[in-house]
Amino acid sequence: MTSEATNRIAVVGTGLAGLSAAERLRELGWRGEITMIGEEPHRPYNRTPLSKQLLTGDRQPPDLALTTYTELDAAWRLGTRALGLDTERRELLLPGGERLPFDGLVIASGVEPRHLPGAPLHSDRVWMLRTLADARAVDRAFAGARHVAVIGGGFIGCEIACTARTRALDVTLIDASPTLLHRALGPALGAVVGDLHRDNGVRLHLGVGVRGWEEDKHGVTVLLDDGEQVRADAAVVGVGTMPRTDWLWHTGLDLTDGVLCAPTTHVLDPDGHALDGIVAAGDIARWPNHRFDDIPRRVEHWINAIEMGRHAAEALLAGPENSAPFTPVPRFWSHQHGVRIQSVGMPALGTDLTILDGDPARRRTVAGYTRPGPDGTPLLVGAVALDSPRTLLAHRHRIGHPLTAVPGRRAA
Repeated sequence: MTSEATNRIAVVGTGLAGLSAAERLRELGWRGEITMIGEEPHRPYNRTPLSKQLLTGDRQPPDLALTTYTELDAAWRLGTRALGLDTERRELLLPGGERLPFDGLVIASGVEPRHLPGAPLHSDRVWMLRTLADARAVDRAFAGARHVAVIGGGFIGCEIACTARTRALDVTLIDASPTLLHRALGPALGAVVGDLHRDNGVRLHLGVGVRGWEEDKHGVTVLLDDGEQVRADAAVVGVGTMPRTDWLWHTGLDLTDGVLCAPTTHVLDPDGHALDGIVAAGDIARWPNHRFDDIPRRVEHWINAIEMGRHAAEALLAGPENSAPFTPVPRFWSHQHGVRIQSVGMPALGTDLTILDGDPARRRTVAGYTRPGPDGTPLLVGAVALDSPRTLLAHRHRIGHPLTAVPGRRAA
């Protein structure tokens, strides 16, 4: 990174990735100004309990605050939405026409909930969940509800369904995929998770879309493509996310599903060259993880946000020519109805599934996800465990290696 003009690094996004980048900058000895620009009015907080412990009452908002082990000495611009970026003049456009110059920039503005067409989000009975304010609204809605509809069978939808059952609410979960967590786990383990939800009282409508909504003073009715109608006192929509790139639309950057980056996390200019002094991290960044292949992808997980934020800070100070590629082994976890779901690698890249340990029917298993290697040998690209943390740990170092070294049996 080069410049002496302002001696400022700006971080757009005060979530986990942005905070991790700022902390790493201080650890590496950056003595200039760090300006943290966040759209929410709150200091960085942990989003993972929003769909779980915060709604069950096991945690309160003050418990979610994220802390650092290094003094940031940052200038905080909270409640401030970034409106634009001038990559040539190295300036951020902020509300009121303010232009904030910078020497280095970390783009970590994250994602926002994807809108479900037709959903009456103006209603005080229909919500999406991303922020602390959203969680408080959902909590109030649940407090006055008996029956809740959840639209979306990904991790957010499944965790909200679990939380609602913990609060003794009737729950109906609706998803267009034929199985829960279809993209993350595939059909075999997705079906196991579906049975887990059914056994815990969640009614499932799978493989069917939403064609309309009706609302009255008593609640909402979700109209499904198959003619079914789901009546609820409150509904939560969790059908995925979209990268928060609207403030970058006029930059000429490749914003196809996030901000396109080099393997080092440096943002690529319109000609495909790495920009010195501008990096991206977290949910918004799309980059090629050379541990798997050369295809740029985004990874939306807690651990990746931490690791990528730290790597992006290192790359920002080192510059494109002196930075190593970011090649993590992604990991994530979820607790649903008392079962721990953990993943390493990128299971979605697999074309086949092999049971490495245990029995899926007993909900205690480790499944390996493979795809053909250059010589046709199956390569282990991911593994998912149900209530088998220690066994999963033994397979983590095998990610990217031939499955021949891992005894197992092919899943049906």
